[in-house]
Amino acid sequence: MIRIDHIGIAVRDMEASNELFRKLLGEAHYKVEAVESEHVATSFFKIGESKIELLEASDPESAIAKFIEKRGEGIHHIAFEVDDIRAEIERLEAEGFIPLNREPKRGADNKLVAFLHPKSAGGVLVELCQSIK
Repeated sequence: MIRIDHIGIAVRDMEASNELFRKLLGEAHYKVEAVESEHVATSFFKIGESKIELLEASDPESAIAKFIEKRGEGIHHIAFEVDDIRAEIERLEAEGFIPLNREPKRGADNKLVAFLHPKSAGGVLVELCQSIK
């Protein structure tokens, strides 16, 4: 089964963005987490069964910092939760998608994550994620 887990949004100022989304969604974020390996701070908002993940760079050389420098703030990726991330990477690669990492790594929100190159996914950075049990 595949479902939308979250939409990742790159932000310059986490505090201001948390307040903006609190007003927009009518409730505060439920979780803040640093992902040191990716040099980002994250903040999560629940929307039904899906989430919004705000991403703020913690290092000027991080992928999020470079994304914002090049494109500005905004939608960074869409994440799909899968039951077996390794099988999905293999399946999608066989379908012609280009994995940015074939081996999943630990991400935020207690998930294993892997990304597909936007060039192979209609210009969209796709994240696959699987809950760590």
